[in-house]
Amino acid sequence: MDGTPILTVLLASALPTLLPLVAQAPTLPPFGLLLFVGWRLLHHEIWPLWMAAPLGAFDDVMSGNPLGTAIFLWSVINLAIEMVDTRLFWRDYWHDWLIALGAAAAFLFGGLVFARLSGSSAPVALILPQILWSALLYPLIVRVVARTDRWRMMA
Repeated sequence: MDGTPILTVLLASALPTLLPLVAQAPTLPPFGLLLFVGWRLLHHEIWPLWMAAPLGAFDDVMSGNPLGTAIFLWSVINLAIEMVDTRLFWRDYWHDWLIALGAAAAFLFGGLVFARLSGSSAPVALILPQILWSALLYPLIVRVVARTDRWRMMA
């Protein structure tokens, strides 16, 4: 198995930590999750269902979330995408875009729920810019995944 998809997801999870960006509130979308969903929707056979857990663990470590947040949420999202895959006979670009947007929103809301259970008082409006950026950047994510996949297949 080629490690390119895994490395791209790991790099995308580390990207917000590596960028020299200072902000008072979180504004960047969950790049790792978006790339994971992009690879998952492009090639559903590329990873087994359990692959969301180790990639989510790396995302937890890089983002500073409590360990287990992304592990659980990425696994649930991966299972939900698998269920949608078995129900839909065909998908087009708009279906994939809505699935990815739903996955990003579910991840961000789930992270907010876990933060509130931990004692945080973060408002819901705090994640709205991240959902908006996720919706706007998903077409770019799909292009990056497709270009990386084309390069991976030629190599």
